Amino acid sequence: MTTVDRDPKENIARVICELQDQFAFITFDHVAARNAMTVDMYQRLKTICQDLAKNPCIRVVILRGAGGKSFVSGSDIAQFAHFQNGGDGITYEQGIDDYLSPLAELPMPTIAVIDGMAIGGGLAIASCCDFRIATTEARFGVPIAKTLGNCLSVGNVALLVAHLGVGIVKRMLLLAELVYAPELLRQGYLLATYDAEDLEKEALLLAQHLSQLAPLTQKSSKITVARLIKNNLPDCSDLIAQCYGSADFKNGVSSFLNGTSPKWSGK
Repeated sequence: MTTVDRDPKENIARVICELQDQFAFITFDHVAARNAMTVDMYQRLKTICQDLAKNPCIRVVILRGAGGKSFVSGSDIAQFAHFQNGGDGITYEQGIDDYLSPLAELPMPTIAVIDGMAIGGGLAIASCCDFRIATTEARFGVPIAKTLGNCLSVGNVALLVAHLGVGIVKRMLLLAELVYAPELLRQGYLLATYDAEDLEKEALLLAQHLSQLAPLTQKSSKITVARLIKNNLPDCSDLIAQCYGSADFKNGVSSFLNGTSPKWSGK
């Protein structure tokens, strides 16, 4: 499995893909920001997935965060400082859906290996995968009601509801709650939990098992599920524009970048 060995203070933001026999290993490497995704990283993930979809030799894709402390901690907040109005938010959320669709629609099975946090965009990436394994200490959530005051696209919410259920998604979005791995294992979102030192071995064992099964059946089954989740989604662009165009969102971004607690006005 891909490993990244360097100074964690080095501010590199990249997505790496390595091919080993019939497996592809995707690593999110932005250790200085707990693997928060920049726009360039999202674009790179999209390109990698588009290329993998055309490679008949790859049977399983494994995704993991570098550094051993976080899968993906969300999106890079600094980019939001340049937003001017609600239209910027609509464009951004449409972009996230566009970046992640190729991952959800890969023809081969995908495994998210989660040690640390899968927050915001990280939760979405993990939810686009077919299977998730994690350490028992891993945490999952979308605490934007506490941090930024923005919202998610309807496609992103539909994805989370399909995998986590309405109750857990409301806890994550309305209460800004981070949910620990043992609960999500019982709920079925996680396939299994392991000690950190066993994650790599168990991911490879799962990938080997998946690679021995019928690839066209796997493709048909997973793409059917992906299409069902996306079917007949309502237009919620008015809600996105309201959040991203609000004074609360501007205050949330500024407070986050300044390391202070935001004060919400509902405006």
